[in-house]
Amino acid sequence: MAKSTARPSSRSALEQIQSPVPGLIIERPDFGGPFPEHIAVIMDGNGRWAQEQSLRRVFGHKEGIHSVREITTECAKMGVKSLTLYAFSVENWKRPRHEVAYLMRLLQRFLVDERPTLMKNGVRLKGLGRLADLPEQALAELRRTEVLTAENSGMLLRLALSYGGRSEIADALRSIAVQVQQGALDPAQIDEETLRQYLYDPHTPDPDLLIRTAGELRVSNFLLWQISYSELYVARECWPDFRAKHLRAALADYARRVRKFGSLSKGSQAAAGAEKSKVRLAWRRGSSQ
Repeated sequence: MAKSTARPSSRSALEQIQSPVPGLIIERPDFGGPFPEHIAVIMDGNGRWAQEQSLRRVFGHKEGIHSVREITTECAKMGVKSLTLYAFSVENWKRPRHEVAYLMRLLQRFLVDERPTLMKNGVRLKGLGRLADLPEQALAELRRTEVLTAENSGMLLRLALSYGGRSEIADALRSIAVQVQQGALDPAQIDEETLRQYLYDPHTPDPDLLIRTAGELRVSNFLLWQISYSELYVARECWPDFRAKHLRAALADYARRVRKFGSLSKGSQAAAGAEKSKVRLAWRRGSSQ
């Protein structure tokens, strides 16, 4: 996974697209290439940011809320269809008790305070993960916000909470095993799509672009099944410093990528076809001599 040094794209050339949200016009820079429908983000570096400011770690998490608001709003305005934020992992429960408690209170406050912004931008919110592990009050506010935003027609914002990629796959396999045991599922018929149907959210398409902040080169147990062919972008900025201009830099970099999904690009296929033709022609000439 290489770090990108792409610079933010100029906003001089703008695309305007009709939004499914009434009264909202989708407006984004013309990046000169493909635009991702689904972006996933590993929001890393809150604690490091706080330490660099000589503050306690919890202040980094609080400051990171501003980045969540700005990136969510920017993605909604640019026409991103789905945004998945890695908010709290299953491993994060191992952190000091006071930090976990603060994060849960911060989550609860976020779910209440951001409702007007979500409604204004037509954003639907959905939790993703082992949500039953959340404290009762935080889970209740999550459910209220999900219900409140359920009819919005704009971007889907998924918060990965008490989430782990391995846990998701294990939970899916456990559910499949129960179905097999009950005779409702034939083991011989199980394939990749079967497993997908038992993941936490089988209906949202896989991320096109995975962004990680704070310069770390790892995926940290995030969406392991879904990011198999996602394009990866690593930003040097810690999450509290990651704002709209950094998002646009990631999108500009993505626009220059050629996604092949294990096959060849059209240009590569044409070159390979021409090479095969040369080989066949040389073979025929050699055989006629």
